[in-house]
Amino acid sequence: MPEKFDVIVVGAGPAGTSCAYTSAKNGLKVLLIERGEFPGAKNVMGGILYRKQMEEIIPEFWKEAPLERPVVEQRFWFLDKESMVTTSYKALEWGKEPFNNFTVLRAKFDKWFASKAVEQGAVLINETVVLECIVEDGKVVGVRTDRPDGDVYADVVVLADGVNSLLAKSLGFHKEWKPEEVALTVMEVMKLPKKVINERFNVNDDQGVSVEIFGDSTKGALGTAFLYTNKDSLNIGVGTTLSGMIKKKMKPYELLEYVKEHPMIKPYIDGAETEEYLAHLIPEGGYNSVPKLVGDGVIVTGDAAQLVNAIHREGSNMAMTSGRLAAETIMRAKESEDYSERTLDYYRTAIYDSFIGKDLKKYKDATHVFEENPQYFEQYIPLMNRAMGTFFTVDGTPKREKQSKIIKSFTGKNGRLGVAKDLYRAWRVVK
Repeated sequence: MPEKFDVIVVGAGPAGTSCAYTSAKNGLKVLLIERGEFPGAKNVMGGILYRKQMEEIIPEFWKEAPLERPVVEQRFWFLDKESMVTTSYKALEWGKEPFNNFTVLRAKFDKWFASKAVEQGAVLINETVVLECIVEDGKVVGVRTDRPDGDVYADVVVLADGVNSLLAKSLGFHKEWKPEEVALTVMEVMKLPKKVINERFNVNDDQGVSVEIFGDSTKGALGTAFLYTNKDSLNIGVGTTLSGMIKKKMKPYELLEYVKEHPMIKPYIDGAETEEYLAHLIPEGGYNSVPKLVGDGVIVTGDAAQLVNAIHREGSNMAMTSGRLAAETIMRAKESEDYSERTLDYYRTAIYDSFIGKDLKKYKDATHVFEENPQYFEQYIPLMNRAMGTFFTVDGTPKREKQSKIIKSFTGKNGRLGVAKDLYRAWRVVK
């Protein structure tokens, strides 16, 4: 008989490894399967790791984890062709324990995180593709891999295999994602000396900056670009919904080059050398796109469950929490040796009772509203830039006349009522 585990986890990203670590730490027999050469080899995110959710899994992890910089400043840039309106928040306490978040390189961090799960007793197998779930009498009882004699069995299979989870789809948990429910993000890791980074971003060696970029960075499509500081490199990337790329007829690598050449961004990466190019699908559907989360003998976590807050660009923290909650659910099921959907439904309830479900519900209509109303990115951000330019250009025009001109520029096309409706609509989806 093939070896049987308590838990098989498919995917060694933040969700899968969190589940494997928590399960193994509590005495369960765990198999963690990763399709890449090593955990992190095929995993991509912008590069921000949130402290709170990770610390719930490994207390004071920052003392040994391969982190880049604690983020002390969050900047927001709203771009037009040759200008930008900026805002930011800087907090020196974020650079001290217990910190707020960190920049990371996934290839380093995920490999370390998986090694901690192995230390707790999990068995890690790399370079292995799970072809399908093994289903007997309507219950998932294991997985079939691409290895010889590759059938492996478990009481519960945890799917943490990313947004394009063919396993969850094959089980009927969700249909093909619509173009507006998925974003494609492309990014580069660019080598730059630490001293240059510090000077350009006005930080010290142990301080980092995250920059979220809107407007012309995506040529008016729904999405964002980003620029994050590592120790001696930068993460720069851009992502839009697939529907936005289709409408704008954009190619992802061309859009990234457009971002890198933007006159407001180029000075920050001048002289940097590309070390790595990455592309990744990210769930954007949010609350309304969350698939079925549990079945008999199976749980879906992280990106595979559409657990991403697109408005706040949060995903890794939700993934880690979902993995931990999955492990806690399996431990409860182990007590009664009942792995039915009814018992595992504790996980679904825990997800919706946590910050994950509450935040996703808060912004449940945001992506749809901004997708269906492109004027927010195509019109209002450029108008905001031009308004600031008009108001702060000293040319002898009285300020009252400038204010009148600015108001007319905003209301000229849509009228005062149209602008008011747009403002109210945006407020409703983010309030």
